[in-house]
Amino acid sequence: MANLDITLRDSFGSKLGVIAATAGSAIGLGNIWRFPYVAGENGGAAFLLVYIVFILAIGIPVMISEFVIGRNAQRNPYGAFRFLKPKAKWHLVGLMFIVTAFMILAFYSTVAGWTMEYLYSSLLNQFKGEDAAALTNTFEAFRTSGYQPAFWQLIFMFLTAGIVIAGVQKGIEKYSKILMPMLLVLLLALCVRALTLPGAGDGLRFLFAPDFSKITGKVILEALGQSFFSLSIGMGTLITYGSYIHKKEKLGNTAVAVSAADTLIAILAGVAIFPAVFAFHIEPASGPGLVFITLPNIFNQMPAGYFFAILFFLLLIIAALTSSISVLEVVVAFFSEEFNISRKKATFWAAFGIAVLGFVCTMSQGPWDKVQLFGQNLFDILDFTSANILLPVGGLFIVLFVGWFLGKSALKDELSNKGTVRVVFYGAYLFIIRFIAPIAIAFVFLNGLGLLG
Repeated sequence: MANLDITLRDSFGSKLGVIAATAGSAIGLGNIWRFPYVAGENGGAAFLLVYIVFILAIGIPVMISEFVIGRNAQRNPYGAFRFLKPKAKWHLVGLMFIVTAFMILAFYSTVAGWTMEYLYSSLLNQFKGEDAAALTNTFEAFRTSGYQPAFWQLIFMFLTAGIVIAGVQKGIEKYSKILMPMLLVLLLALCVRALTLPGAGDGLRFLFAPDFSKITGKVILEALGQSFFSLSIGMGTLITYGSYIHKKEKLGNTAVAVSAADTLIAILAGVAIFPAVFAFHIEPASGPGLVFITLPNIFNQMPAGYFFAILFFLLLIIAALTSSISVLEVVVAFFSEEFNISRKKATFWAAFGIAVLGFVCTMSQGPWDKVQLFGQNLFDILDFTSANILLPVGGLFIVLFVGWFLGKSALKDELSNKGTVRVVFYGAYLFIIRFIAPIAIAFVFLNGLGLLG
């Protein structure tokens, strides 16, 4: 593999660009699709409280650790570990991140394609007059139809590649600065509408008035797992984006800003959804069908629901896109830097390979659903393997590497920008990534495998 000349690497051009792009990486369908239904299934405010504690205590330190690896090496995940520990086998961990990103984007683009179909259907007002049963049938018929969802999956991958191919500053940073404000404005508009519905107060109480009796072991483990899922920890995106952060930026401040933005969007998604759920007497624990079945049913009953359905699914597409460009960038950076090919070629081959796997993944939900391994189709295999095995294992390797193998002097130099910034949190941070985070991640891993339930 080729040696990398880091002087030729692209990088983020501004502090705003760093936060917009990195927050965009973290903010995705995990915030707007997954967070509300997981919170709904786990007691609302009680879950939210535990979730925020884990973001502060575990999520931010692990995010900082990924930034440290990326900025210190100024390379993609594979190249970063190979550069930092050339005589060890840590580069295999970096390779695992590349594989994880490849797998995640394959099934993520499938779900993102569903949101594009639902935006299209909302524009044509095709859900008008359908009740919950009809909407369930509509969703299942579409999901299992094969070529229609595959078409949207490929369109989504084309959009993702179109942004990434332009580069870090002219592509990822530029469009993140546009897409992230759009996402926030759309979400705030939906929040305002939800709060004006009769009975919205019940939804707010569900989200913000905790019933501490609902904090069970299951809720704690679900909140811990969601904090990792939401912040995009353990898949190499934060290492890759960290490699584009200038040495003058404060990594601690950046991680706090990104985590705050990520958490704010998740909470706003709850504010946009739960008041509407309660206003129309829908069960908050609606599960994954909340977005594609429950909410279209609510929009049908809501004044100006046509308009707000369009806003909501446009919001979902933007959220999916800001995350997908970061995941694709992991693979593109690897191809470009390790095989010494142009960004254009690297983006083409990365997007092509993921699109092909994504196509098979999408088809496995319909015409090819009989092709199974261990009783699961390809979509379910990629989803389960990445979320329950590769992400927590990746997060575990990150904290072990930074906490025990990188070296205290290299770690402190990176956090303090070579001694120019005072790092008041260093002691607590080191203790967390050495002792607390590995235990927490182990619990996420075991829970994901169903060994703690």
